[in-house]
Amino acid sequence: MPALETSQPMKPVTLEALDAPFHIGAVTLRVHDLAGLTAFYRDGIGLRVIEQRAAFSTLGVDGVVLVRLEEGATRPTSPAGLFHTAILLPSRADLADWLAHAALTRVVLEGASDHLVSEALYLSDPEGNGIEIYRDRPRADWPRLDGAIQMATDRLDAERLLAEAVSTAYAGMPSGTRIGHIHLRVGDTAELERFYAGVLGFDVMVRYPGASFLASGGYHHHIAGNIWSSRNAGRRHGGEAGLNRFELVARNLPDFAAMHLRILAGGGHETAEGPTIADPWGNRLILRAP
Repeated sequence: MPALETSQPMKPVTLEALDAPFHIGAVTLRVHDLAGLTAFYRDGIGLRVIEQRAAFSTLGVDGVVLVRLEEGATRPTSPAGLFHTAILLPSRADLADWLAHAALTRVVLEGASDHLVSEALYLSDPEGNGIEIYRDRPRADWPRLDGAIQMATDRLDAERLLAEAVSTAYAGMPSGTRIGHIHLRVGDTAELERFYAGVLGFDVMVRYPGASFLASGGYHHHIAGNIWSSRNAGRRHGGEAGLNRFELVARNLPDFAAMHLRILAGGGHETAEGPTIADPWGNRLILRAP
C-alpha cells in the first residue's frame, strides 16, 4: 500500500548542483533487506517514505524521489558500482542539524571532510552502500587556479559544526534537499572520462590520484569515479546488490533532446522509463525530462 508523505512546506530550491543543464535525480539500489533499508533511510538519514510496496520503496523530500530501493539483490561479481550517493542539503545549518541527529541516534560516521567547495559527512547504509551528506559553499567562494576549480580533502571540524546545531527535535531532511552528485567505483579513470566526457559531454573539472570529477554547467562535480578499490574492475551484471541505476535530469527540453541524441549515438536505447545507457562497468543511467 502507498504510504502517505508528511513533509515540511516546500521552499524554492537554489542548490548549486541544480544550476546546470543536467543534474542527478533519483538513485536506485538493489537491496537484500527492503524493510530494514527503508527504515534506515527514513529514520537514520531523515528521508520521507513516498511509496512503499512489497518489492520496492521510494524515499525523498518535497515529494521528489531521491532514493529508490528494490528487493531481490544478487551477490556482486565486480567491485565496480556505487562509491556513494551524495545528498545535498541547502545550508551549513542543515548539515549541523543532521550531524546532531546522527549523534543522537548513533548513526556511525566514517569520515568528515572539507573539500573547499563543500563540507561533507560520510557513512554507509547497513548493506554497505556509501552515503555522503553535504552542503555546498556559494559558487563565488570556490577556490580557483588559472580558472580551474580547486578541491581538497581537508579535515572538517565536526565538533565545531555540531555546536552550530539547533537544539530541537529533528524533523527530517529539510525542504530543498536533493541528490547533489553520484560517485562511482570504476576500473579505469581514463575510460571513465572517455565515456562521461567523450560520449555524454560532461566536463572534466578536477583530477585526483586515481579519481576524476565531471560536471555539467560549471558545478564542481555531478559524477565522479575512482579506482581506489576497483582498478581494472570488470562489468557489473543486472540485479546485483548495490547500484541499479541513476537518473540524469535535463534542465529543459532542448537539453533533453541533445542528451537523448548522445545516448543513442553512444549505444544506448529507448525504454519505457526513458533513454538509457550503461557505462563500461554496467552502471546505468536513465535520462529524464524536466
